Amino acid sequence: MMNNTFPMTRDLVLLGGGHTHALVLRKWGMNPLAGVRLTVINPGPTAPYSGMLPGFVAGHYSRDELDIDLVQLARFAGARVILGAASAVDLTARTVNVTGRPAIAFDALSIDVGITSTMPDLKGFTEHGVPAKPLGTFASRWDAVRNDGTAKDIAVIGGGVAGAELAMAMSFAMGGKAEVKLIDRGVVLKDLDGTARAKMLNALTRSRVALVEHADVVKITSLGVLLGDGRQIDAQFVTGAAGARAHDWVDTIGLDMTDGFVNVNKQLQSSDPAIFAVGDCAHMTENPRPKAGVYAVRQAPVLFENLRAILSGGDLHGYTPQKDYLKLISQGRKSALAEKLGTAFEGKFMWRWKDHIDRKFMQQFENLPMMKTENLPKVAALGLREALGDKPMCGGCGAKVGRGALRNVLAGLPAIDRADVQSVAGDDAAILTTGGQTQIMTTDHLRSFFADPVVMTRIAAIHALGDAWAMGAKPQAVTANLILPRMSAELQSRTLSEIMQTAHEVMTDAGAAIVGGHTSLGDELMIGFTITGLCDKTPITIGGAKAGDVLILTKPIGTGVIMAAEMAGQARGDVVASALAAMAVGQAKASEILRDAHAMTDVTGFGLAGHLSGICEASGVGATLNLDAVPLLDGALDLAETGMKSSLFADNRNGAGPVFGAAGAKGDLLFDPQTAGGLLAAVSATDADDILAALIAAGYPAKRIGVVAAGEPAVKVT
Repeated sequence: MMNNTFPMTRDLVLLGGGHTHALVLRKWGMNPLAGVRLTVINPGPTAPYSGMLPGFVAGHYSRDELDIDLVQLARFAGARVILGAASAVDLTARTVNVTGRPAIAFDALSIDVGITSTMPDLKGFTEHGVPAKPLGTFASRWDAVRNDGTAKDIAVIGGGVAGAELAMAMSFAMGGKAEVKLIDRGVVLKDLDGTARAKMLNALTRSRVALVEHADVVKITSLGVLLGDGRQIDAQFVTGAAGARAHDWVDTIGLDMTDGFVNVNKQLQSSDPAIFAVGDCAHMTENPRPKAGVYAVRQAPVLFENLRAILSGGDLHGYTPQKDYLKLISQGRKSALAEKLGTAFEGKFMWRWKDHIDRKFMQQFENLPMMKTENLPKVAALGLREALGDKPMCGGCGAKVGRGALRNVLAGLPAIDRADVQSVAGDDAAILTTGGQTQIMTTDHLRSFFADPVVMTRIAAIHALGDAWAMGAKPQAVTANLILPRMSAELQSRTLSEIMQTAHEVMTDAGAAIVGGHTSLGDELMIGFTITGLCDKTPITIGGAKAGDVLILTKPIGTGVIMAAEMAGQARGDVVASALAAMAVGQAKASEILRDAHAMTDVTGFGLAGHLSGICEASGVGATLNLDAVPLLDGALDLAETGMKSSLFADNRNGAGPVFGAAGAKGDLLFDPQTAGGLLAAVSATDADDILAALIAAGYPAKRIGVVAAGEPAVKVT
């Protein structure tokens, strides 16, 4: 894993999560290059392994077995993962453009974005067809078809090996309830040698795949495929496995290309020596080869060494691909054909062999060693072991001081002796009176829990704004307080640019202006904001809840346990991506809808139970919480059931005050520290239904989670 002891001086960007880059990430995690900040950019949190796609389509593998988890792999490699689609590479600025965020600078870049089999020139394909590549999109669409429960006739355009594999896999998966047709403008499997082709044609017949040869496809409609001779091939699912080509934007980079593929030399360098390309998107000019995963896998060691070399001033190595390779072709059921140098064998044994090879490849990305607690010296101060705990300290709100310790310290401070300042312990912000105008002031910061500074900035800004929104204030002025990890002046500039562009966007959207701030260098990234806001009515505090009020929560909980699991490499990438997206959702509109709430707070570091206890204590009431009604982030309960907890969990449980009935894993989540959590509001029972409907209409996954009750300040969980 990455050693952060040394300052960062160079940016290495891996564009795409293909097989080569996945293997490079694994190698980097075991042997990183000091001083390099590694970034991987991919549209989603996972990258499907092409070798297992036909088995997945047939139902032999689950989606989890098919996918390489790039979020876990990046954590292992000490890399930041940027989940977004690249749209351009600027050779002059040395940046990669990703939709919806500031450009990412690089000193060295490697491109491994695969190919696409979309057919934009074929009428109707964009609207009614599904390209077989990129694999992730295809796998998701096929999953929906297979799980639909109704039979669908299927057409596969492209009679090469890939098309034949998919056709047989689909036929097997549908159990004979759907007719599958394999369409080719010439003859099917023309690139296979005689013996192998004959065996595969027999396999297609056994799989009840109908061949439509010498057929020109002219249009795809909602009813199926229209051929040039006027025939209509009925199909409710049409996929294209022919004409694999490079992504259009790759051709606009300005590198030397062949048919849209990036030309590379033996060192895997493009015409720009600092830019490499591998896998299917590259064309090896000195030793051209067909597009096949075996070459991508074997390029990985050479690419790894050459990236290290170009960033450290070393010598580059050459890659010489083998002339032929063993082809293992799936046949729908658990049978496969093996072919090399004109010799072909088929049967169940070949499938078991292929399955063994594929699973062995995927096992490289499982059970990766992750962060561990520091080893204690032989002699250490009393209490050090207890203070260190049994897990690394979480980031975000999981790194905050516990509610109990904070309350004890604040209680010992002298009372405020100013008529124009009102501050109640536990409230979200101080209330100021300036020139007759009611103003709030708050500050908050987060210790980084995710390596991408843009994601962290967006979440930290939403998190800090939550205090203003919770009091019904309109954000006004903002100062930024930043600690950057040690890095060169150039990387400082790049990182600050990403952070401040993102902060400006979020704060401007919230109606506030950034007026200044402070920066320094330290051991790790920390991002904070101090915010003032204006109130056009009496600020909403935590002290106004009334018996009979309905409790409404605007966001699901579970960020603490998910990010703790991510640190430990135990959270699925899609679960992490979903949690990050939830944290980045602002609450401005929700604050407006809840402007007449009797009491309100944002749910953050002390967890739902702790913040609800705060309302009860300040309002002199109790509350009944319906545990089953509390919304949870996807994956949070599964992780809690494994015993996963944030490092702040124990402090939250001990400091929450009287909370009764919070049992089991779901009960534990009530004490889970939240980062950029939702608003928790106590609203009049007569208005609750209308408020809830308005929140849902505005796009918030809001829920009614309990009621305020008369009596001693305590939370009863039912």
